[in-house]
Amino acid sequence: MTTPSVEAARSLAPSLAARAADHDRDAEFPKADFDDIRAAGLLGLMVPTDLGGTGAGFAEYAEVAYELARGSGATALVFNMHASVTGALASTPEELARAMGATDAFFASRDRVLRAAATGALYAVAMSERGAGSRFAVMTTTYEPEGDGWRIRGRKAFCSAAGHADAYLVVARSVDGEPPRISQFLVPAADGIVVDRTWDPLGMRATGSHDIELDVHAPVDALLGGVEGLAVLLAQVMPQWLVASYAAVYVGVARAVVDAGAIDLQQRGLARLPAVRARLGRADAAVEAARLVVADAARRVDSAPGDPATNRAVYRAKLTAGDTAQEVAASVLEACGASATRRGHPVERLYRDARCGAIQPATSDVCADWLGSAMLGLDPDASEESRW
Repeated sequence: MTTPSVEAARSLAPSLAARAADHDRDAEFPKADFDDIRAAGLLGLMVPTDLGGTGAGFAEYAEVAYELARGSGATALVFNMHASVTGALASTPEELARAMGATDAFFASRDRVLRAAATGALYAVAMSERGAGSRFAVMTTTYEPEGDGWRIRGRKAFCSAAGHADAYLVVARSVDGEPPRISQFLVPAADGIVVDRTWDPLGMRATGSHDIELDVHAPVDALLGGVEGLAVLLAQVMPQWLVASYAAVYVGVARAVVDAGAIDLQQRGLARLPAVRARLGRADAAVEAARLVVADAARRVDSAPGDPATNRAVYRAKLTAGDTAQEVAASVLEACGASATRRGHPVERLYRDARCGAIQPATSDVCADWLGSAMLGLDPDASEESRW
């Protein structure tokens, strides 16, 4: 797919790549990258055209994310989080939203959020928690009514763009009720959201995914859908923004590994070795196969969102992308040899980024179990250990 947005992302990739090593070394949020992304209008990629955006579907998003990831996987991953918020808001059918209880007030709030994205607002996802991961059922962050809105308290981990976002998508559980309701809120950046600079990871270091502490009053329309208790239902019915959106990023990282490996091998005169060529050839084939799996899932999301076959393709894409990225990166690193393991070498940095794909929610094991359950005629969303 070639569109103006895909071309824009492709044109930005070399600049992102040129800054990636510094951002990785310092584990700093790539502000310059997002200045460029904002100027290119890509923060409005998923926003409908009548609200000032591009009106892209999931397939176009996947191509944009792939191109950005070829430049910087960390930058593409932050972009993915933003697109997950705007894409979910823009693509949830109005009839489905109303069937779940959404009111006119929600749609007005949704449109305001999307217009802001089209003019450059950046959104982050504050979902995971230490000890709970991304499993909604065991999260400890709470919410309760307070005055004309909601009081939200808790601590979130792995919050990409922490301290740089204009608003945060927060998953929280109700203080009252048994079982508690699991809801989502788009909480504007405020003094009650404090960044704890904890981020010093193996890979994807430039996402700025610090912990955040929340003790904040959110306005009444911060509740997504305007209805409590929708988080788990939406995750099960339309999982693409919690599962497959990551896949395009990691296929882009895998392609960047292959490209960087080829440059290194050529520069060092190792292209004459058949074993080296064979590793690179297998890596190239594996990346293109994974890209086709992701593209198939993306097309299905656009044509039949929520369909059982689409959801299987979504989980298949994440599993394939995560496993392929780490396997390709390991093979290319071995082909390049010990010199490529030096800190700061492009292949070393990309290897660390690629290794994160299989363990990023939904993990490869979770995806494989979901798919296996579906193949055996079981309900893949009704496991003994809740996936969400």
